[in-house]
Amino acid sequence: MGTAGKVIKCKAAVLWEQNKPFSIEEIEVAPPKAKEVRIKILATGICRTDDHVIKGAMVSKFPVIVGHEATGVVESIGEGVTTVKPGDKVIPLFLPQCRECNACRNPDGNLCIRSDVTGRGVLADGTTRFTCRGRPVHHFMNTSTFTEYTVLDESSVAKIEAAAPPEKVCLIGCGFSTGYGAAVKTAKVTPGSTCVVFGLGGVGLSVIMGCKSAGASRIIGIDLNKDKFEKAMAVGATECLSPKDCTKPIGEVLSEMTGNTVNYSFEVIGRLETMVDALASCHMNYGTSVVVGAPPSAKMLTYDPMLLFTGRTWKGCVFGGWKSRDDVPKLVTDFLAKKFDLDQLITHVLPFKDINKGFELLYSGQSIRTVLTF
Repeated sequence: MGTAGKVIKCKAAVLWEQNKPFSIEEIEVAPPKAKEVRIKILATGICRTDDHVIKGAMVSKFPVIVGHEATGVVESIGEGVTTVKPGDKVIPLFLPQCRECNACRNPDGNLCIRSDVTGRGVLADGTTRFTCRGRPVHHFMNTSTFTEYTVLDESSVAKIEAAAPPEKVCLIGCGFSTGYGAAVKTAKVTPGSTCVVFGLGGVGLSVIMGCKSAGASRIIGIDLNKDKFEKAMAVGATECLSPKDCTKPIGEVLSEMTGNTVNYSFEVIGRLETMVDALASCHMNYGTSVVVGAPPSAKMLTYDPMLLFTGRTWKGCVFGGWKSRDDVPKLVTDFLAKKFDLDQLITHVLPFKDINKGFELLYSGQSIRTVLTF
């Protein structure tokens, strides 16, 4: 492309400070350095994790360009890049896969050492590729997709099939894969089992889809917002309930409902109280509970250790346990083979300039996933 090696001027949604709306600005995007890739973003999803930065629940430096769930096409590559070339369709990866660190080399590991979970806001060489109004702008989780162009380390890019529709498969970059993998890969849900899912947003619905795909016979969805029940049933929940309608603790209610047979429970909200509720609701001896929702930073959890002593398993899960560069292309291929349906998760598609409206839909509970297109 004629832009290779040059600074690109384009539109981006910049967050200048916490608790302020996005500002659509003209920014400069520097060319990729060695082992880096510059991408033109085609579609990007709005995820609750992006909102954590706005609200201060997640550590970040400002100004920053957030966004981490997207599909794009490679515009140019830096020296030494071998896994993608200009014109390739790709998904940016907030969870990189360097293939060299001990987590990448362990068959059960996926939390690559290059992950930016502490909010450093720079690429591997310690600098940023974004400038706005003469100021450097920080990156977010190695991705930064709320912009027409972004630069990523090669380890944060997965090449996918050219036929994949960008406004759908962008969900494989975060929300869908996180939930689906929590069920099929982290919990390893077994056929005929009983599952309980706390939180019926986009990721919670993806957990339900994973439980169904794994052959669970009973899938109970739990949310305070009953408007979410219809969609949960449509993607595979067998029943839903709201804790507001329960006179007893939710764990007791579930035990009575199921005859004390909950094999797997999933917390897909990120609230400390529901993490303990989810743990208590699975079988005291052979139950497994998975923490899927990102917990609030700098908060401590108190729970009765007897919950674990009796035999329960309590697991965490990042990006559904997938090894990102290896597994994202396979998930896209599975989508194209109609092994799962992403349409059920996408409630709104808006032009990129309407990003603030997209976040309003998130806050009001009207959207599951809003996808912004360029």
